[in-house]
Amino acid sequence: MTTGRPVLTIRGLNVDYGTGPGAVHALRDIDLTLHRGEVLGLAGESGSGKSTLAYAVTRLLSPPGVITGGDVHYHPPQGDAAPVDLLTLTPQELRAFRWQELSIVFQGAMNSLNPVHTVHSQLTDVLKAHRPEMRQAERTGRAEELLNLVGISRDRLGAFPHQLSGGMRQRVMIAMALALEPEIVIMDEPTTALDVVMQRQILRKLVALREELGFSVVFITHDISLLIEFSDRIAIMYGGRIVEEAGAAEIYRDPRHPYSDGLLHSFPALHGPRRELTGIPGSPPHLTAMPTGCAFHPRCGKAFDPCAGHVPVLTAPDDAPERTVACWLHHSAPGDAADPAPVSVSGAGPEADPGAGARESAGDTSAARSG
Repeated sequence: MTTGRPVLTIRGLNVDYGTGPGAVHALRDIDLTLHRGEVLGLAGESGSGKSTLAYAVTRLLSPPGVITGGDVHYHPPQGDAAPVDLLTLTPQELRAFRWQELSIVFQGAMNSLNPVHTVHSQLTDVLKAHRPEMRQAERTGRAEELLNLVGISRDRLGAFPHQLSGGMRQRVMIAMALALEPEIVIMDEPTTALDVVMQRQILRKLVALREELGFSVVFITHDISLLIEFSDRIAIMYGGRIVEEAGAAEIYRDPRHPYSDGLLHSFPALHGPRRELTGIPGSPPHLTAMPTGCAFHPRCGKAFDPCAGHVPVLTAPDDAPERTVACWLHHSAPGDAADPAPVSVSGAGPEADPGAGARESAGDTSAARSG
C-alpha cells in the first residue's frame, strides 16, 4: 500500500507541560515520517508520550501543554503543492484542515460521542460544517454510506450512543473520522476497552478500509503484539523519546532496544512451547524526575557505563541502515574509537507469537483532549 512519498513529517518536536524552570518535558526531539498509504504503529507504556504526540500534531493540546519547538508538515497528494505547516495554521485554517485532511479517533467512544444526539445528527454535523452546499437528503445518504462502510445497519442512524454496543460506538467514531475521506487518520488506542474478538473485528475492518480508500494511519496502543499483526512500521516510545523505529517484521524478529524486547515478551504466545513471561522490571520514569543518560537504564539488564551518563541518539546501526535505535549497545560509546559489534537482544524465535495476548486497559495519562 505504501508509495514511499511522505504525507506527514515531524522534525524536532518538543512539548512541555508548564513553563519556566518547573516545566515538564513531555516530548523531546521527536522525528517521524508517515508515508502515504502506510500504517505507522506507536507503542509504549502509559506516560511515554504517545497521546501527547497525537494531540500536538492535531493542535489539540490542553493548557498547560505547549509546543516549544519543532516542525509538523502535511504534504498534499498533489505533487507540486507546497507542504502545509500545521503549527502555523490560524484557528480558521485549522478548523478547515481537521476532518478534511486529518482526523482523529479518540480512545473512549462513549466519551467522544454526544449522549443526547443521535448517530445521524453526529455523522451529518461534520458534513454540515465542511460541506454546507450539501442538501439534507444528501447528508443523510452519506451518513448511510458511512455506516455501511464500517458494517453497521442504516437503521441505527436514529439510535443514541447508549443504545449501541462498545464495538458499534467505536465503529461510528471511525465512520465519522472517514466522513470527508481524509489523507491521515490518527487512532488513539481505539480498541483498548474492547474484548479481543471485537478488537480483531475492528482491526480487520480498518485494514479493509485502508486498502479501499488509501488513507494513512497512525495507530497508538500499549499492545505491541497488536501492532505487529497489521502495521507496516512501528515506533517505540519511552520517556518522551522515540527509542526504536523499524518495520513491524524487524521489530518482531530482532528488536534492537532492550525496552522493545521487554514489551514483546510481556505477552503470552498462543503457539510454540510454554514460556515464562518476564515483563519489564521497575516502573516508567516520572517526567519530573527523569534519570540521567538513557531514561531506560535503571530498568535495563544490559546497561553498562555510558548508559547512565549520556543520552543515546536515535540513529541507524551500521548493519541495518533501514532502521533506527537509540541504544549504546549498537553505537559507539562516548570516547570509544570504534563501534562495538551489534548485540541482538531478541529472545523471540519464529515459534514465538506475541499476538492475541492479554490486553492492557489502562489509558494513556500523558495528555487530555480539548476541542
